[in-house]
Amino acid sequence: MSQQPFSISREVILGVGGGIAAYKSCDLIRRLKDHGFLVTVIPTRSSLNFIGSATWEALSGRPVQSELWNNVHEVPHISMARKADAIVIAPATADLIARIASGRADDLLTNVVLASSSPLILVPAMHSEMWLNPATVSNVETLRKRGVTVIDPAIGNLSSGDKGIGRYPETLEIVQTLNDVLHQSSDLLNRKILISAGGTREMIDPVRYIGNNSSGKQGIALAIDAASRGAKVSLVIANAPDVYVEGIEIVHVSSAIEMFDAMDSRFSDSDIVVMSAAVADVRPATNSQEKIIKSELQSLALTENPDIIATLSVRKTAKQVIVGFAAQTGSEWLDNGRAKLASKKLDLVYVNNVSGGAIFGKEKTSGVIINSNGTDTSIEEMSKLALAHKLLTLAIEKLG
Repeated sequence: MSQQPFSISREVILGVGGGIAAYKSCDLIRRLKDHGFLVTVIPTRSSLNFIGSATWEALSGRPVQSELWNNVHEVPHISMARKADAIVIAPATADLIARIASGRADDLLTNVVLASSSPLILVPAMHSEMWLNPATVSNVETLRKRGVTVIDPAIGNLSSGDKGIGRYPETLEIVQTLNDVLHQSSDLLNRKILISAGGTREMIDPVRYIGNNSSGKQGIALAIDAASRGAKVSLVIANAPDVYVEGIEIVHVSSAIEMFDAMDSRFSDSDIVVMSAAVADVRPATNSQEKIIKSELQSLALTENPDIIATLSVRKTAKQVIVGFAAQTGSEWLDNGRAKLASKKLDLVYVNNVSGGAIFGKEKTSGVIINSNGTDTSIEEMSKLALAHKLLTLAIEKLG
C-alpha cells in the first residue's frame, strides 16, 4: 500500500559552495536536523573537491544531486525549488555570490535559486581581501536590497594562516537566522514527545470489529508541529496504514492492547505525552478466527480494555506533562471534560463536542482546553495544526 507523505514544512535546501569551509557544513546539517529541519544538499561541482556526495548523503539521509542534466525528465530545479521552505548556501564563495547577484543559472544550485521564491540565506566564507573587494561588497549590497539575507562572516583565523574577517560563522548563528527568517521556534529542541492518534479496532471476527470514527488527523498535526519545533517524536497511530512523516518515528497499531504496549514502552523516556487517540473502551471477550454466521451473532460478550492514559498517569513524574483529549456529546460535554482532567490526573485536556458528526475526520476543530491550573482556553474553529501548536505551547510552559 502506498504511503502518504505529510510535510513538516521545514524543507531546507543546503547549497554548498567550493571553499575549504565546506567541511563546516557537515556540522550545520546535524544542527539543522536537530532543530527539526529536513535537509537536501546541493553541492556545486567545485565543492565536491572538498567534500564528496557520499558524505552529504550520509549526513542528510537523502540522495544528493549536483548536476543539472541528471534526471532531466523530473525537471529537478523546478521541483526542488517549489518544495523548499528556505535555501541556505554555506559556504557562499565570492564567485557564487557574484553569479547569484547577476542572475546566472549555470549549474543546478543557481538554477534552483533562480526558480525559487523562498527565503534565501547566504553564509559567506572567504579570505578577507575577497570579502572586502569592491566587487563583492557591491554584490552583497545588491542581494540584500533584493531581500536576500547575507550573514556577515566572522573574524578569526583563516585557511591562509592570516587572521581577519571572512571566517565561516558559528553554526548555531546560522540556525538561529534561519529560524528568525521563517518565524519558527525550536522551543521543543531535544524534548521527547509521545503521541497517540487514530481509532483502535477490536476484532470480533476476521470481518467485523468494534471501532470509532477517529481519522488520526489531530495526532498527525501534533506530531508535525512537535517535530518542526525540534522535538524527537514518536507517533503511535491506530489504523492509518498510509501515514508516513519523514523524521518521525511511526508505530502502527490496531487494537487498544497494541497501543497500550507501544505507549507503555516509550512512556518513561518521554517529556510530553499527548493522548489524542480514540481508544475503544471494550473488546470482545473472544476473537473468532472464522467469520461468525449472522444467525449466531445475537449477543457479544465484552471485556474492558486497559485505560491507557489513567494507567500511565500513575507513573508520571514531576518532569513529565500529560495531555488528554475528550470527545463528548450532550449538554454536559464540558463538565465531562473537567471530570476526565481530574480522574485521569492530567495536566491539560482538550474537550470538544462531537455531536452530529462534528470534528471527527474534519480539517478544523473547536472546543476548550482545560488546564489543571484552573484556566480554560476557548478554541474557536481553527485548523488542527493550529490547535496542535497551541496545546504544545501550553505543555512546554508547564515543563518550565
